[in-house]
Amino acid sequence: MVIKNVNLETVCGITSKIPDNPYNEVAFAGKSNVGKSSLINALMNRKSLARTSAQPGKTQTINFYNINDAMYLVDLPGYGYAKASEDVKAKWGKMIENYLHTSKKLKAVFLLIDIRHDPSANDKMMYEWMVYQGFAPIIIATKLDKIKRSQIQKQVKAVREGLNVQPGTTIIPFSAETKQGREEIWELIDSLVLPEEKPEE
Repeated sequence: MVIKNVNLETVCGITSKIPDNPYNEVAFAGKSNVGKSSLINALMNRKSLARTSAQPGKTQTINFYNINDAMYLVDLPGYGYAKASEDVKAKWGKMIENYLHTSKKLKAVFLLIDIRHDPSANDKMMYEWMVYQGFAPIIIATKLDKIKRSQIQKQVKAVREGLNVQPGTTIIPFSAETKQGREEIWELIDSLVLPEEKPEE
């Protein structure tokens, strides 16, 4: 997809109503500090549209980015942030669950996992929870530039086994620094959100 215009159209807090959007959506979830804002900025070719922050847990809202008036990228709040109170965590969970169930246009959920480490208990919980909600999350293994090329296969395998992913699950290694994986992610998004070309009779 060639990105002509992007705007942050809707920001949903805990009490907001989920918008009934006209275009298809893909959502991005991941624990705090996994590089979600960096990924979204890289996908949108923008430096600082999604606020990156050294302070984890910055995204506490669901952010809807309208791309080309053709689709939405949806940034879900980071989970598993240690300093958030249980009450806040429970509300975030509810907010994400509400979105997953309410959105009529959601085509896929991408789950971000740090490629350098084996998936955490939080990651596993989030993956299982999404599967339980009826989704088949696509895994993006972030921070690819932080490991050696020779380690990639081993770490992807560790993510695959650590999450105990369903057969056929796509795992895309990605680096916000080098943009490696960006094209592959877009190809996948395009195949999910763009209307299928009907073959000519």
